[in-house]
Amino acid sequence: MIKSPLPGFMIRFAEPEDTGLILEFIKELATYEKLLHEVTATEEILHDSLFRRRAAEVVIGEYQGEPVSFALFFHNFSTFLGRPGIYLEDLYVKTAYRGQGIGKLMLAFLAKLTIERDCGRLEWWCLDANEPAIRFYRKMGAQPMEDWTVYRVTGKALVDLAENFSQSS
Repeated sequence: MIKSPLPGFMIRFAEPEDTGLILEFIKELATYEKLLHEVTATEEILHDSLFRRRAAEVVIGEYQGEPVSFALFFHNFSTFLGRPGIYLEDLYVKTAYRGQGIGKLMLAFLAKLTIERDCGRLEWWCLDANEPAIRFYRKMGAQPMEDWTVYRVTGKALVDLAENFSQSS
């Protein structure tokens, strides 16, 4: 447990026994974003990804011993900087605990971790419709990357693209 400046709030790295809790947080976040229908993660998938393959890390924020927030992140790499970065996939604070500085402390912890790990940057995506989050991020000095567009290939399109490599040989 890592103490924070907010009395009663501590941050800890998730352990395998937190897998169910992590899935609960993911589903709460997805519900908040009206995207629950897109969640296909299961405890088994998360356990394998987080604690066997170590594809990502999770920190859990606890207020007076109760889990109230989580952040899931992983390392990426900047060729321009020549250094790794930390990419924040999800940050969520339970509704009842918002406005107390918990989200800011979670981001501050990740910023500190970014520096300690000698990473060049901390970055994340935010839904354009999530105006409260955008205001929150801008208040902390985060800047949107307006000159960049995110592209994604999943599902059948991913399989079809991969088959292009097999067919070209």
